[in-house]
Amino acid sequence: MSLLNTALLVIDVQESFRHAPYFDDSEISAFLGKQQALIDGAQAAGIPVVQIFHVDGDKAFSQESGYVRTFEGLRLTPSVTFHKNRHSAFAGTGLDIWLTKNGINKLIVSGIRTEQCCETTTRHASDLGYSVDYVTEATLTFPMTHSSGATFSAEDIRTRTELVLAGRFARITTVEGALETTRKAA
Repeated sequence: MSLLNTALLVIDVQESFRHAPYFDDSEISAFLGKQQALIDGAQAAGIPVVQIFHVDGDKAFSQESGYVRTFEGLRLTPSVTFHKNRHSAFAGTGLDIWLTKNGINKLIVSGIRTEQCCETTTRHASDLGYSVDYVTEATLTFPMTHSSGATFSAEDIRTRTELVLAGRFARITTVEGALETTRKAA
């Protein structure tokens, strides 16, 4: 059982994304630095690290592809690993059961993609009664083009995600902010 009743979710930080048609590596270095700092800080504080992998029929995300593994350059020894085939890490995975069994009621959310699996998991967690810290700087996404032709940058998408989550579904914070909260709780 975590002394802090907190777990870090590392969502979909997997090699599959390097093989997706929308992959853009321009922010990888910064993202991996923040993600690693969050993982290292959580582990140092005794917070369990939960690794989530996305698996589906898409070639790069299929188990047979060999890409459903930790993103190269990230060091991670998870407390537990779950595989999902939906946007929410809670849908059909047993995550909620594991968290409940381990007395965890607070989550720190990080991973890939900011507006998809990370945001969806955050909303689902909030609806299930978990307190959530959403660490935007430890999430990664890619530019997207709207049907109108307007292109939204990764920064635009992160800003929009913070707007819709803040105060409703999560506390928006930094790596340091999430880790500071856990240190104060100890």
